[in-house]
Amino acid sequence: MRSYWSRRALGAVAVLLLVIAANFFLFRIMPGDAVSTIVDPRFSPEAKERLRELFGLDLPLYRQFLIYVRRMLTFDLGISFLSQRPVWEELKSRIPNTVALLGSALLLSSALGTWLGVKAARRRGGLTEKLVLVSGSVSFSFPSFFVQLVLLLLFAYTFPVFPLRGSVSIPLPESAFARALDYLWHLLLPAGSLVILGFGSWAIYVRNLMVKTLGEDFILLARAKGLPEGRILWNHAFRSALPPVLTIFLLALPGIVSGAVITETVFSLHGVGKYLLDSIMGHDYPAAGAAFYILGLLTIVSNLAADAAYALADPRIRVGRRIQR
Repeated sequence: MRSYWSRRALGAVAVLLLVIAANFFLFRIMPGDAVSTIVDPRFSPEAKERLRELFGLDLPLYRQFLIYVRRMLTFDLGISFLSQRPVWEELKSRIPNTVALLGSALLLSSALGTWLGVKAARRRGGLTEKLVLVSGSVSFSFPSFFVQLVLLLLFAYTFPVFPLRGSVSIPLPESAFARALDYLWHLLLPAGSLVILGFGSWAIYVRNLMVKTLGEDFILLARAKGLPEGRILWNHAFRSALPPVLTIFLLALPGIVSGAVITETVFSLHGVGKYLLDSIMGHDYPAAGAAFYILGLLTIVSNLAADAAYALADPRIRVGRRIQR
């Protein structure tokens, strides 16, 4: 058991170092010049050289890389070329909005999809299963930006039920309760669009798992014992299908950052995804590299958490433990 987790930890460290190296070299081989984003063309050559020294761009490439690795490992993410502010300070102001948006959407879409998938598997061949399969197939067949633009056009422009853009109203409401309601009001349409787009894949995946599990012999034995159908469905069948569902859920967590790019851009939200896109478009190497670094770190942690969740969800699974004969 210890040797397994030791190997997994070493592998995670190796992947993290590869992510850091890729971040460093990728942004430096992209077309464009980083200096052009932080200097005015009217600056003198001396002023331009001073700015290069300030951001460490005058150092040899290997020294820049060593400094970059040290900063990433200590979460000293550097100074943004565009805003001239510490990158970590900018990310801290945006992370709560991204987590609130995509975290709530992930929880709601997975819960709704799981419930519909179980119901569809229970009533095979019936109207419920057909509706779940059709709605599930349609929900993730359309591009996300197309659905979000249509919802924005209908419910924010044509019928102004929701705000057209932004995370909060300007000016902010005075009371804390009114500010919370205003924040939820701005969050409802983008989060709802992600639930509409995401529940279908969950429903079809869980339905397929449950159909296979309900055909197992231990389910037939439980029914022969006269157990209630609800107990058989949730305590036996769903519990057996839970490990792969947990794995998919944990591996979907990195989408909190990567999936935010389109949604936050469409709805003009103050989040990490829009910050990442603006950083790439502006050749802001420290900001874009920090966002990709956090995404890679979240992916590594999610993979390790998936291994641990397997053992917790199913007592029959003991990760890394050999069977004694």
